[in-house]
Amino acid sequence: MADLLTAAQMRAVETAAMNSGEVSGLELMERAGTGVVEAVFKHWPELARRAHRAVVLCGPGNNGGDGFVIARLLVARGWEVELYLYGVLDRLPPDARRNAERWQEIGQILPLEPGFEASSRRAALVVDALFGTGLSRPIADLGATLLDLAELRGEGAALSAGERPDWTPLIVAVDLPSGLCSDSGRVLRDEHFVGLPEVLEAASAAADLTVTFHARKLGHVLDEGPELCGTVVVVPIGLEPRRSRAPRSERVAEVTAPAGLAKAGGHKFSHGHALVLSGGFGRTGAARLSARAALRAGAGLVTLGAPGAAQMEIAAQITALMLRRIEGAEELSELLEDDRLNALCLGPGLGLERSLELAPVALEAERPTLLDADALSAFADDPAELFGLLHKGCVLTPHGGEFARLFPDLAARLREVAEAGPAYSRVDAAREAARRAGCVVLLKGPDTVIAAPDGRCAVNAGVGARAAPWLATAGAGDVLAGLICGLMARGLAPFEAAGAGAWLHVEAARAFGPGLIAEDLPEALPGVLADLL
Repeated sequence: MADLLTAAQMRAVETAAMNSGEVSGLELMERAGTGVVEAVFKHWPELARRAHRAVVLCGPGNNGGDGFVIARLLVARGWEVELYLYGVLDRLPPDARRNAERWQEIGQILPLEPGFEASSRRAALVVDALFGTGLSRPIADLGATLLDLAELRGEGAALSAGERPDWTPLIVAVDLPSGLCSDSGRVLRDEHFVGLPEVLEAASAAADLTVTFHARKLGHVLDEGPELCGTVVVVPIGLEPRRSRAPRSERVAEVTAPAGLAKAGGHKFSHGHALVLSGGFGRTGAARLSARAALRAGAGLVTLGAPGAAQMEIAAQITALMLRRIEGAEELSELLEDDRLNALCLGPGLGLERSLELAPVALEAERPTLLDADALSAFADDPAELFGLLHKGCVLTPHGGEFARLFPDLAARLREVAEAGPAYSRVDAAREAARRAGCVVLLKGPDTVIAAPDGRCAVNAGVGARAAPWLATAGAGDVLAGLICGLMARGLAPFEAAGAGAWLHVEAARAFGPGLIAEDLPEALPGVLADLL
């Protein structure tokens, strides 16, 4: 898994490299600026074929210093560049000031004043080097500039090279679109203006291309970040041998392709036996989706536990799955005397009353257990009751609404306007929820966050090149629940199973493509798993 860095972690990596004498700040700035220019020309080859006009917007920190380098390199390629500075030249950090002086040898620094709109300059490229990862408060006085960039985004990129006039610009952001929180992917807004749409929109720029350095940041994949960043490209600046030295409990990994999921022989019981509990007559579809996914994920055996009234309905729909009658707590307790049943899935279509009856029995068995949907909502009136039943082998998989029912205070913090400091993020919320519940919590979304009580955290970013918007279909969450349960049956620990299941879920959707319905997901899994061999 690759790390997704916070702003502080990125600063620590850079500082350690500079303090060791490996590289200077000026060298890092030169590499960053060079990386942006190269990424622009690679992403938009038409811009490399001849000289154009560019507008470079520089901020008062080192992000602005990168902008001075970019401007200088574009001029060296014959471009006409207008450069605007938001801030005071004499107050720039030393490295940024040195690059400003180098720029002044070939070009003019113009003041970036309130009301400035880059669209008025008839440029082919606009470089947003105003504020990068270090931004911790809303940007003052630049509402018109940010709104202009937000409205321009996509206009130039939507046109082919032959159609695009020079005054329909492409927008590249250095590190992040200005106004976006690097740690949360949330726009930093002034709460006094929330509710005024024109100001709300102007709280952040947007980009067609975002070029970042060394590693992706959390803000590139969380919340509003993917929409505002456009395509994200990571360029190396010589820090590759260095990793964040933050403790594991503070690091966030990006979920990548899991290894070792293909079956390698053995008896069916050596690959685990999952039990999926179903609701009553007319409510069995969700559990059947979960059970099918658990089987496709590689569980050796999968049993559906259903009340007698639903058995005929289920029997008419299944073949490879097994079926057991479970009317209530007594039958479930008897069934769980079989130790070969080593992973449980409760919630999809289970019903609130049935969840309240069966969850305590299932959790008392202390097998790896996934709780989703009704098994979470059933405890909305008293989340502490559920937390008292949970054990470290559990995985909770709430969507936003279910998360708000179990953790209303954390959900409220996510809704608060981010006025100053790093905004409260989905990573923060999931970590706090996992500590409170004492088990793994998977907070669903395009930016799915998986957190463990010990602070381990990962993000499965179904955004950008991995986006699969057709996953927003009824029953997709039931399939995810079954995938994770099946992987736990095979012996994966809860945190690893949750990450692998989330990754497979997105990849199966991408393999199928538009038009997907939930039933298609398990059937797309064999192809995804085959690609992992």
